[in-house]
Amino acid sequence: MTKVFDTELAELKERLLYMGGLVELMINLSIKSLVERNEDLGKDLYRQEDEVNRLQMEIDDRCIKLIALNQPAGSDLRFITSAMKINSELERMGDQAVNIIGAAKELLKFPQLKRLADIVLMANITKTMTKDCLDAFVRTDVGLAREVLLRDDKVDGLKDQIFRVLLTYMLAETRHIPVALELILISRHLERIGDHATNIAEDVIFLAEGRDVRHHGQENSAI
Repeated sequence: MTKVFDTELAELKERLLYMGGLVELMINLSIKSLVERNEDLGKDLYRQEDEVNRLQMEIDDRCIKLIALNQPAGSDLRFITSAMKINSELERMGDQAVNIIGAAKELLKFPQLKRLADIVLMANITKTMTKDCLDAFVRTDVGLAREVLLRDDKVDGLKDQIFRVLLTYMLAETRHIPVALELILISRHLERIGDHATNIAEDVIFLAEGRDVRHHGQENSAI
């Protein structure tokens, strides 16, 4: 029975990582669509979204059955509960990628606003956070998970900076308002992706150490 249970846990991890890879691809496609002004990339992203949604239900079902049939305790129970939370975070990250590509499609109706550098920087940081939080989960790497937590403040700061810059554009010329508003929305979607990556990093710390570091702002700042 123990060997079967271990195999099922390994399969659960494999499915979760496959889902994470799809979400990474969705985020990359959404940013590429924005930067290259390529509407066709959305078709691939929507196909990935359908698969991510299906995987979310499959993984939740696997977790519930593992708990019900095996009554796990200790580190095994922490792994399964963490997997359920990470599963939810990944699905929401995919939703944010869909939101970004929707906003990118709206931007095609207008001339490109020159100020995209901060958006691209923010996107690159959130993409790295997504990759690193999943790598931390694979290796149960607490150090890498803590690095992800530290980058969340950088993303929040960029979101505020982008808002201030775009506000000046809107105040200077009203014709920039539609484009600036879409870019502000994109910055918020990116910030949410960073939040979800941070939540996964916190789950990795819980999985490894059994400590809940959510909402511990001072502790995270001291890492």
